[in-house]
Amino acid sequence: MCGICGFIEKNDTPAGEEILDRMMSSLAHRGPDQGKSWLSGPAALGFRRLAIIDPGGSTQPMANETGDKVLVFNGEIYNYQALRQELLSAGHRFSTQGDSEVLLHGYEEWGENLPEHLRGMFAFAIWDKKAQTLFAARDPFGIKPFYYTVAGGSFIFASEIKGILQHPAYEKRLNTEALEQYLSFQYSVLEKTFFQGISQLLPGHFLTFQRGSASLYPKRYFLPMLTPARSGKRKEKSEEEWINDLDRAVSDSVTAHMTADVEVGTFLSGGVDSSLIAAKFTGDKTFTVGYGKEDGYYNEIPLARELAGELHLEQHTKRISEKEFWEAVPEVLYYMDEPSGDSSAVALYFLSREASRYVRVVVSGEGSDELFGGYCIYCEPQALHLYQKLPKSLRRRIARMASRLPDIKGRSFLMRGSMSLEERFIGNANLFTAKERARLLKDKTIALSPQAFLEQDYKSAEVLDEASRMQYIDLLHWLPGDILQKADRMSMAHSLELRVPYLDREVFRVAKNLPAACKQKGQVSKYLFRKMAQRHLPESSANRKKLGFPVPLGHFLTSEMGDRAVRKAFDSKAAEKFFNRDALEELLAGRGCGRGNTNRKLWAVYAFLVWYEIYFPEESAS
Repeated sequence: MCGICGFIEKNDTPAGEEILDRMMSSLAHRGPDQGKSWLSGPAALGFRRLAIIDPGGSTQPMANETGDKVLVFNGEIYNYQALRQELLSAGHRFSTQGDSEVLLHGYEEWGENLPEHLRGMFAFAIWDKKAQTLFAARDPFGIKPFYYTVAGGSFIFASEIKGILQHPAYEKRLNTEALEQYLSFQYSVLEKTFFQGISQLLPGHFLTFQRGSASLYPKRYFLPMLTPARSGKRKEKSEEEWINDLDRAVSDSVTAHMTADVEVGTFLSGGVDSSLIAAKFTGDKTFTVGYGKEDGYYNEIPLARELAGELHLEQHTKRISEKEFWEAVPEVLYYMDEPSGDSSAVALYFLSREASRYVRVVVSGEGSDELFGGYCIYCEPQALHLYQKLPKSLRRRIARMASRLPDIKGRSFLMRGSMSLEERFIGNANLFTAKERARLLKDKTIALSPQAFLEQDYKSAEVLDEASRMQYIDLLHWLPGDILQKADRMSMAHSLELRVPYLDREVFRVAKNLPAACKQKGQVSKYLFRKMAQRHLPESSANRKKLGFPVPLGHFLTSEMGDRAVRKAFDSKAAEKFFNRDALEELLAGRGCGRGNTNRKLWAVYAFLVWYEIYFPEESAS
């Protein structure tokens, strides 16, 4: 694991070493073991290393035998040994034992088809001196980040946006379109980031930059499309056969993700995803955090402790105080690069810090819910099925009446039941509607409504059942934009490598074909996955309801400490610049209880304001 950065200058003047050093320094947390650079003519590549595999070798930036191709690579390739043998048979010669050199020779052998051969998490760039081109690729699910911009004709890239900000050719400006979409989605959902001109290379994509023409050619090589088996369409498998296939795939992936020359630990909550990994992995250290009382809803430590005892694993825990929570927020948002309305990032920050005191690598359960239908919201289509047989016009009238009711049980059902799937589901976070965010923001932008933004994605999946369409939307956006973004940033903030065995191409081959009935059964989410987990876990762990990283946000926002923090942000110059005062006051009035997700809406606005002060201090003070 590491941080990579670099730039290709437009003109023929030598690339600046001082600029590259500044870029590398901003990424030092991603690779504290070693920092090296490579400069030749207009090209500059930088690398910060966290040594995990072949710690004595595999130094980067890495050149091939002839020196005409140079690599910087962030991630791990789990099938590198098999690829190495294949490349040796094809006549390539190796001088190291790690996975990095496989990418260099793989690019020589397969060109832009290289990413399709890789099993792992990765973001890398290869500079071809002869062709004067830079080839970059990102893994299929977006586990590892890659950002880039073209400024003054120069191509600039880095693992984190803060690396690009160090280059003098880039002029820092806010992208207000990203702000408006963030208010609905809770995270930065666009290919364009919060910084004008800086984009992310999307998951499952590669790009080629041709120096001289300043042209970019991003291209998709992987799409996480689900193809659930349907009755009568192919030979049906029994439930037991599906369980066997899934069990083998997950076990194989966990084994592959244990490849390291350092100790590997695991995150352990009370949920089935992390519990199953803990039961299958070969390490012995687990890490858990929680809030509040020992037996409280927001504290998963007791559940994790019980399972760790049954599995004979060593448990390390951290209970987060409210004071620690509020003090950590600015640092969390600094490392996130972009605003995040997901308050669980704070818990992940402390969890990663605790783990980094004992190990350099952890395995974690991200991706299981998106692949196997684990979110409770995926059961909604079944719950609404009969109600939606009523005429749409009637359901619309009922919804209008329900909207005037207090926040009582059944109100949301009536309102959501009047909508189509495309209208009601934009992902696991759905904060401000287009109308609400327009009222909140002072200045109108060109941002599409969330529904218009997702329209083409929904069309691509129109043949799927509704729950599978929801999964597909989350695989494209929520998973890389929220879940994996915070996982990468919070672990790397503490120089900790985080691996996600469920997000493996072999696991996906099984998961994408699971019939709908194997994912949701009534109001039971992740049905078949839970059945598989029962082979390895106590029934109470396999069937436990999903909690995620529960945060006592209602209490924190209404406490004296929270009130002081929020009011300071809402009274800031940035708040005055971007938001209407009446709308902010409504959010303040509704915190703690409020109708629907008022606390989460308020937190998203607060997080943006804190982030803005960190990254645009000159404007915040004016």
